[in-house]
Amino acid sequence: MPTVAPGDKVLVSGANGYIAIWVVRRFLEKGYAVRGTVRSVDKGKYLEEYFKSYGDKFEVVVVQDITKEGAFDEAVKGVDAVAHTASPFYLDAASVDELYKPAVNGTVSILKSAQKNGSHIKRVVVTSSTASVLEIGVDKVFTEADWNEHAIREVEEQGDAALGMIKYRASKTLAEKAAWEFYNTNKANLKWDLSVLNPPFVFGPAIHELKSLDALNTSLRQWYDAVLGNNQNETFLKVQGSTYIDVRDVAEAHTLALEKEAAGGERIIISAGSYVWQDWLDVARSLSPSPIPSHPNLPAGYPGAGATAKPPLSYDTSKAQRILGLKYRTKVEVTRDTLADFEKRGW
Repeated sequence: MPTVAPGDKVLVSGANGYIAIWVVRRFLEKGYAVRGTVRSVDKGKYLEEYFKSYGDKFEVVVVQDITKEGAFDEAVKGVDAVAHTASPFYLDAASVDELYKPAVNGTVSILKSAQKNGSHIKRVVVTSSTASVLEIGVDKVFTEADWNEHAIREVEEQGDAALGMIKYRASKTLAEKAAWEFYNTNKANLKWDLSVLNPPFVFGPAIHELKSLDALNTSLRQWYDAVLGNNQNETFLKVQGSTYIDVRDVAEAHTLALEKEAAGGERIIISAGSYVWQDWLDVARSLSPSPIPSHPNLPAGYPGAGATAKPPLSYDTSKAQRILGLKYRTKVEVTRDTLADFEKRGW
């Protein structure tokens, strides 16, 4: 199908989020017009101020409840593409519905609106996660053919008592499955195609509204606590970890997924590589001059332990390379820029 190009208008859902605001920024930098959705007028004020230099190239619309049927009916009118990033990521959800409804219903809602009113839409890209790919305890290189059925089963068995991370992983898996089911059922009658991106833990500097350290999003707060906190637990630092990607590379991937024709109909894992938490401590302490001089005694942990650690997870990212040609920022770049941002904020 024809893809989008600079000058076209892109709808970005949940535009005030950690990833989404970078997605908005990257589209604007490349010459696109952007319409961003937020849940309230108040949440849109920061965005309007942040992007005011782009004038009428950026606009905000309010979608109060993304789970409602027809929630995006007006928002999709007149846009050429959609980037659906709005989905919750936090680990203390009390109930299954707290994550499932916005993740699953929100995804299906925007696809239905695109089908109904998106007469100009050429492509929809959905931000999923490697949470819908991996299976904990399975020693293999995961690919786009893998699905996290285990998390779904655990939540079916345990309900609200399931661990927060399990509920999150199940919500992402079910939301992505729902997106593909809708697309495959209706694609003969759709004017647009679907692309899904699956990033792992997302780190890197924040540009969304943050009034305090406590307001940090889940992944970046976990990174802050590991690198600048006092968790010197040996197992945590030497064994635990995951895979990562810089938030700016996630944003770039969204633009490429809309621009590259071959991305249509594809599920694409985007990951820069694996880590154990000690790796980040080592990188932070190696930077000279330090990007965060207000913290002169950064935690040491167990220096060098990451070099001999078994990677916690591994993904085949050859499809992202082949289709998107995506380049990734290194741990050094992520750490330097993130610590510099924390320093600027006085954290």
